[in-house]
Amino acid sequence: MTQPPATPPTVERIDARHRYAIQVDGSTAGFTAYRDRGDRRVFFHTEIDEAYAGQGLASVLVREALDDVRRAGLRAVPVCPYVAKFLKKHEEYADVTDPVTPEILEWLDGQLKR
Repeated sequence: MTQPPATPPTVERIDARHRYAIQVDGSTAGFTAYRDRGDRRVFFHTEIDEAYAGQGLASVLVREALDDVRRAGLRAVPVCPYVAKFLKKHEEYADVTDPVTPEILEWLDGQLKR
């Protein structure tokens, strides 16, 4: 089991990299990546470094990202399996969530050049 952080983790949006990053004691512990399509923020990947596993950081990260989406007046689209799972457990974000559609997936593939 890893040691808990000495200070509370912080989350910052890094627009140039299309991600929210979570910092623990000055180090990046993980991120959730997105692309914006109009008023929708499409989340497609979340990861936490193994060194920080088991501390609930992914949940903190996604909650902060979704709170930012709400403050910005955007809608969240959970392509990322972790974000989708989080949203199923946290219905308080249903008002800012849109479903994943084939159109969104095709658009995202083009954005990511997959």
